[in-house]
Amino acid sequence: YLFTSRIMYVSSLSIFIRTFMFQALGLLLWIICWADLFYSFWERSQNIFRPPVFVISPTVLGITMLLATFLIQYERMKGVQSSGVMLIFWFTALLCATIIFRSKILHALNLGAEVDVFRYITFYSYFVLVLIQLILSCFPERPPLFSETIPCPESSASFLSKITFWWITGLMIQGYRRPLEAKDLWSLNKEDTSEEVVQGLARYWEKDNSNGDVTEEVEALIVKPSQRNSAPSLLKVLYKTFGPYFLMSFLFKACHDLMMFSALTMCINLAKSSLRRLLINFVNDKDAPNWQGYLYTGLLFACACLQTLILHQYFHICFVTGMRLKTAVIGAVYRKALVITNSARKTSTVGEIVNLMSVDAQRFMDLATYINMIWSAPLQVILALYLLWQNLGPSVLAGVAVMILLVPVNAVMAMKTKTYQVAHMKSKDNRIKLMNEILNGIKVLKLYAWELAFKEKVLGIRQEELKVLKKSAYLAAVSTFTWVCAPFLVALSTFAVYVLVDKNNVLDAQKAFVSLALFNILRFPLNILPMVISSMVQASVSLKRLRLFLSHEELEPDSIIRGSIKDGKSFFCIVFICFYKAELCVIYFSINFTVPEGSLIAIVGQVGCGKSSLLSALLGEMDKREGYVAVKGSVAYVPQQAWIQNAALKDNIIFGREMKESQYKRVIEACALLPDIEILPSGDRTEIGEKGVNLSGGQKQRVSLARAVYCNTDVYLFDDPLSAVDAHVGKHIFDKVIGPKGILKNKTRVLVTHGVSFLPLMDTIIVMTDGKISEMGSYQELLNQDGAFAEFLRTYANADQDVENGGKLIKKLQLSNSSTYSGETGKSLNQTSTTELQKAPAEKNAWKLTEADTAKTGRVKATVYWEYMKAIGLFISFLSIFLFMCNHIAALASNYWLSLWTDDPVINGTQQHTHVRLGVYGALGMSQGIAVFGYSMAVSIGGIFASRHLHVGLLHSVLRSPMSFFERTPSGNLVNRFSKEMDTIDSVIPQIIKMFMGSLFNVIGACIIILLATPIAAIVIPPLGFVYFFVQRFYVATSRQLKRLESVSRSPVYSHFNETLLGVSVIRAFEEQTRFKQQSDLKVDENQKAYFPSIVANRWLAVRLECVGNCIVLFAALFAVIARNSLSPGLVGLSVSYSLQVTTYLNWLVRMSSEMETNIVAVERVKEYSEMEKEAPWCIEQTAPPNNWPHEGKVEFRGYGLRYREDLDLVLKNINVTINGGEKVGIVGRTGAGKSSLTLGLFRINESAEGEIIIDGVNVAKIGLHDLRFKITIIPQDPVLFSGSLRMNLDPFDKYSDEEIWTSLELAHLKNFVSSLPDKLNHECSEGGENLSVGQRQLVCLARALLRKSKILVLDEATAAVDLETDDLIQSTIRTQFEDCTVLTIAHRLNTIMDYERVLVLDKGEIVECDSPANLLQKKGIFYSMAKDSGLV
Repeated sequence: YLFTSRIMYVSSLSIFIRTFMFQALGLLLWIICWADLFYSFWERSQNIFRPPVFVISPTVLGITMLLATFLIQYERMKGVQSSGVMLIFWFTALLCATIIFRSKILHALNLGAEVDVFRYITFYSYFVLVLIQLILSCFPERPPLFSETIPCPESSASFLSKITFWWITGLMIQGYRRPLEAKDLWSLNKEDTSEEVVQGLARYWEKDNSNGDVTEEVEALIVKPSQRNSAPSLLKVLYKTFGPYFLMSFLFKACHDLMMFSALTMCINLAKSSLRRLLINFVNDKDAPNWQGYLYTGLLFACACLQTLILHQYFHICFVTGMRLKTAVIGAVYRKALVITNSARKTSTVGEIVNLMSVDAQRFMDLATYINMIWSAPLQVILALYLLWQNLGPSVLAGVAVMILLVPVNAVMAMKTKTYQVAHMKSKDNRIKLMNEILNGIKVLKLYAWELAFKEKVLGIRQEELKVLKKSAYLAAVSTFTWVCAPFLVALSTFAVYVLVDKNNVLDAQKAFVSLALFNILRFPLNILPMVISSMVQASVSLKRLRLFLSHEELEPDSIIRGSIKDGKSFFCIVFICFYKAELCVIYFSINFTVPEGSLIAIVGQVGCGKSSLLSALLGEMDKREGYVAVKGSVAYVPQQAWIQNAALKDNIIFGREMKESQYKRVIEACALLPDIEILPSGDRTEIGEKGVNLSGGQKQRVSLARAVYCNTDVYLFDDPLSAVDAHVGKHIFDKVIGPKGILKNKTRVLVTHGVSFLPLMDTIIVMTDGKISEMGSYQELLNQDGAFAEFLRTYANADQDVENGGKLIKKLQLSNSSTYSGETGKSLNQTSTTELQKAPAEKNAWKLTEADTAKTGRVKATVYWEYMKAIGLFISFLSIFLFMCNHIAALASNYWLSLWTDDPVINGTQQHTHVRLGVYGALGMSQGIAVFGYSMAVSIGGIFASRHLHVGLLHSVLRSPMSFFERTPSGNLVNRFSKEMDTIDSVIPQIIKMFMGSLFNVIGACIIILLATPIAAIVIPPLGFVYFFVQRFYVATSRQLKRLESVSRSPVYSHFNETLLGVSVIRAFEEQTRFKQQSDLKVDENQKAYFPSIVANRWLAVRLECVGNCIVLFAALFAVIARNSLSPGLVGLSVSYSLQVTTYLNWLVRMSSEMETNIVAVERVKEYSEMEKEAPWCIEQTAPPNNWPHEGKVEFRGYGLRYREDLDLVLKNINVTINGGEKVGIVGRTGAGKSSLTLGLFRINESAEGEIIIDGVNVAKIGLHDLRFKITIIPQDPVLFSGSLRMNLDPFDKYSDEEIWTSLELAHLKNFVSSLPDKLNHECSEGGENLSVGQRQLVCLARALLRKSKILVLDEATAAVDLETDDLIQSTIRTQFEDCTVLTIAHRLNTIMDYERVLVLDKGEIVECDSPANLLQKKGIFYSMAKDSGLV
């Protein structure tokens, strides 16, 4: 504490001393000025009369110094650390004083001159004090240590450091010495963080939507459009949010453009043009004094440097605005995705939303950089033409005519570009959406061997995309041709008209090269305008897409009346409601029921009758049409398909709540998670993969349940959580958690269930049929009513006599409830300490499942470029290079020809050979145009070839990757590769190649011309070239690594977003939206932390390079002045013209080589996944089994063992069992015993660690994966559907006729349902099949199996999600249709396998019992206890 106090004291003291010095110096200056004034008055009193300036000057200076002192004090009070105003003021004061200083020195040195000693002393004192003030102004003040320090050095940098971007040099040096890491980056400035930016946008959008009536909650982004007359204007909102800051860039740009000439663009060049004109005249005029030449050269240099500083301040503001725009768009999209309705979700797919966040946000960023050119470019054109008019007179009109003719051509191309852009984005959306689904359902694709069908689907969409890209490429080639030819055609037409109109019009060096410089100046706005227009077109498309998404309908927060528990008892009250879920199923609830606090309600009914929809209605997830729902107290929700986050198991359970040790332990034991935590590598700190890939279905469901229980809310909604767990665990969970004696006994619980055994313990049972409540009452009441429910129970309960005597059954169930579960687990909770839960500390970080996206380090290898060239095709690559050379040789030749023309002697006021000169000049120009068109086409088409090749490679290798790869790799990383990196390869790299090659040849050409004109420049060009090269290498080391870090930190943004979309109903139910928004903001800020230094590094580079470039101008002009007697004006003009351009060319070259290297990283990252480990080949010709294999269906496991990863224990060990052909075998065991692992081994999703599997005499490890997987069929635990028609979901290869498909639907009990749909088999399934209930999806999977009808069928808890009646139908279908097939069934409902020939009981990965069900019951082992728990014995 004392140490801190002392530091604070010292810091405050240093600030005080510095402030005191500033004020003391200001006061001294003021005293000196007034001393001069009083001295003048004293002289007057002595009758010495001086000119009035001796009175006026010290008066004005004195007042100025006094004001300066007050301004310093004011800025200190405001906390300004470094003042730009004061620095410029002291610099100007010193500059003015320097001229007087020189005069005074010269005067004093003059022998016999009279010296005014007093004024000399005061002036020198004044000069020294001003110099000290200037030096002090260059250094910023240290922020006081006790104030809030901001790690980003920008805020505490001095004014000089800010305008030269010196403050980032520390990071650049660090990046040069070693590759940068994420921990080296500074935190963002407060005004750039998501929290600030997104809230600003949300506030204005809200205001715009509600016409000035702003609600308190700015996060609820959108008001429904139906409440407004006009659509909200997103553009206006963006302008209000970012306009004020962005306007500064407008001022800088205007300042830059108008700096030396009134209203002059590209001041550098134009100012130099005029200075250049003076320089060329000076070389012509041999009598002019040398100092003039040096003065013009110095002015040329100073003017260029000043504009460099201003221009890059402008760019910095533009890029920062772009960055904020991207942050705002991502934040707004994320927040909107949390609140849109399910029907709106269907119109915007995941792919589309990801594209909004990546591609569309990028379009806004790009536009922010160039938008000012919309007014700046025309201004530059007008001013350049004005100067041309002064130079060449009315001949300029010919050039103007050419430009006007080119405008409609560009306009047509811009319109076309927009059309292609929309089409391209649409294809891209569809592709990303499909890729997203493939990645989400990759396990099912592998089990069914459907990779090829989906690969073809993706490539079909990609083909459409590439068609559009190809059209865009042709268009780009034509527009490049017009851009490059435009300035040349303008020059040619102007010169032609000028020399042909009047024989006395002589094209001399001054006219030709000043005009040529002006034409080159025209080239920039004429080139940039089409680019800006196309960028605006793209941004307008993105703006429309974004506005549509942000205007989607939202869930009505008041569709449910939520009250706190204090208002009375917690209950639901639903009255006459009609909800619409999707256009598929309209659900009417004519319901009027109230649930008293603390009661246990069961909802039962057939598949698709609206049970889950009723829970969704209670959560406010559906569109309410009438009536009302009231829920008192907080709500917890357990969905039918568990949603698991990619986080530690513990974090999944605690779910953002406060950690309470005792409660956590209770919950874990009650949810039967203790044994699982013991198995996991790092206990409850083990990271769970995306969508819970490293947990079994039952474990996922229990974690989901534990999350709800831990949250300790008032109302619990359970959507069939017991279906995914076996009977034993199910009973334990019911006893310990949900049932009348569970830890939730005093809470209100609503349980959707298909299990009959728990029904007698319910307070109320609601029976649903077709979206209506058909019966409602207690178990006994419903039995007494003798309605449909009683009928159902008679059929499905185990013994009729038990049902008839309901009391006896309840008694029986309560008796069996007393057996506890913890006895099985081998430890009661009291013995289990948290340290044991977390395993040994050494192990806890040892096992991490998912691999974060990693950044490579060091230079991009040459092989990456070579790979890209091979992808383009070597012929096209070398053809492009050859055409580039031809173009630039023609350009150099045409300019050299012009310099020869201007040196032609003038005879009788005219030049000879004008027509020849003009003809050759024109021909060279045309050949240049043809070469440009050729290389533009070659690069664009080559780019498309490369793009196609790389995408096919990436897609193929991702589909060939083993399942373990998808478990380790977050889907965000893969989506990032397919969206952002592919977009870079499609659109960005070909453009950069064109610019890079153009800049490279321009630089070489410029150096050749300068050396030809002034060979002495050879002394300067190599050292300056070396400086350039060093600066570029120095910069690229940091820039490349920042780009990699930015790419890597982008993946978590998408992964988190995907995760949020999958679990959005859970997040809303637990009211955790705010926490998830904060998490998303944090991930976006992490990404921008790498992006911000990279844009500053760009500016850092540009300022330094342009200063070096300005030195080249300085030396070219200096040498021209020195050697003016031996040079022709034509060559001087040519040399200075090129030296002025070489700055721009070199900057572009360095920028483009850096861009090239930073963007080629996309190819590197795509190739990285192409070289991953692959699973076994899909087909092996030599060992392919015969077509009729397997003919019998005999499966043998011989000493079989399986592990998930090299570093993990065996999950299956020593499995020895033979299953005969046509045998029906059940596989049972408690959750996590290895039942599903057995099927994964059979399908070779995981390769065996030991032993082998033989099917009909064929070792499955020796044949191709598709040969195996096509011949055995599975109905998986998670029913996965893909967006597309129902027919496609059943038969993606189009192998079967409609008749066969209808038969399979009939057998799967779906025929009636599908017949009732308007589009029948062509009915569109939404993403993930969300417009079908889970049970219906399961039946679709059954229909798939019936279609394939292979000799071996595996059912992995296939009927867990359906009601008992449907389950019975499915079982009977399987018995009849798969009578002669081998059937392996993993079952939680033991009654489904009681008539099987054999049952395998697994425990801890080993077979512990294997016999017929009857024999196993007699042995009274594990199977007997499970049957007992299920109420079967």
